[in-house]
Amino acid sequence: MTLELTRRDFLRVAGGAAAAISVGRSGAAVAAQSEALRAHPLPPLAVFGKVYQELKLDFEPSARVTAAAGLDGVDCAVRKKGEIVPERAAEDMPRYAAALGKHGLRMLLMTTDILGAHSPYAEEILAAGHKLGIRYYRLGYWSHRPEQPARTLVAEIQASLKDLAAINRQTGMGALFQNHSSPGSRLNAPAGGDLDELYDIVKDFDPSQIAVAFDLGHAIITHGDGWRERFERLKNHIRVVYVKDVRRPAKFVPFGDGEFSHTDFFALLKKIDYDAPMSIHIEYDWAPDGKKTEAAMIETLQRSRRAVADWWQHAT
Repeated sequence: MTLELTRRDFLRVAGGAAAAISVGRSGAAVAAQSEALRAHPLPPLAVFGKVYQELKLDFEPSARVTAAAGLDGVDCAVRKKGEIVPERAAEDMPRYAAALGKHGLRMLLMTTDILGAHSPYAEEILAAGHKLGIRYYRLGYWSHRPEQPARTLVAEIQASLKDLAAINRQTGMGALFQNHSSPGSRLNAPAGGDLDELYDIVKDFDPSQIAVAFDLGHAIITHGDGWRERFERLKNHIRVVYVKDVRRPAKFVPFGDGEFSHTDFFALLKKIDYDAPMSIHIEYDWAPDGKKTEAAMIETLQRSRRAVADWWQHAT
């Protein structure tokens, strides 16, 4: 992990120092805060591009909004009905990356429908991502079926992941399995939404090839306060985290309005020296007045970024 402050971290520390002076805080407190950021700089922040589809933003407007929000890049949805559809990956991913590059941003992550080596356009998507320096891509979802024993599905998933692991070993990329809570009937719940099951799926794979995208929001919905012990069990496989705020039993809310700030999640990430991109997911009604505009989107993302930076800064 780099020990140098990024420009963003420097500005935040400087702002914190000014605020400390104005309220009479000690210089020692400011120094401690600065040192904490040096030891654990805020990881790169990416916005999950699904939210941009609500405004039907093309690549340049998406890049402009991302830059205005103060983020570092995007987690691009390269999937059916995504920002980029799979059959256009080879042509459109470089175009999107170029638009981001004009603003000093990157395509940091990508989210796919890939379930195995023979998924449609998997080769093209992974080749395009590799050329752009993307390290991690999220897999699609497998669902439980009432007529199929859970252990049978787990075995099927592991067989598919074995083939992908071989591809990832050659390309240096890593596939991410997200834990996703059940949106309705548990009979059709996404595989791996239960973190015990997810551990069984990934435990025998090299984490550099098959890893976990840990989603605390969905973990709280599924396991309540039991998420923490399961995090500890999975931590060696966690390579990326998805950030969204949640209020029980199952409501996603604006960042800062839910339970996230009352957990020690970021402190746990610091203990494992987490430095991969974080993907910010806007999963709530971000324009309750019905006015979905670029300006409203920027304001929403800025608030989310400030919340994440504050949680990270004060995590001990």
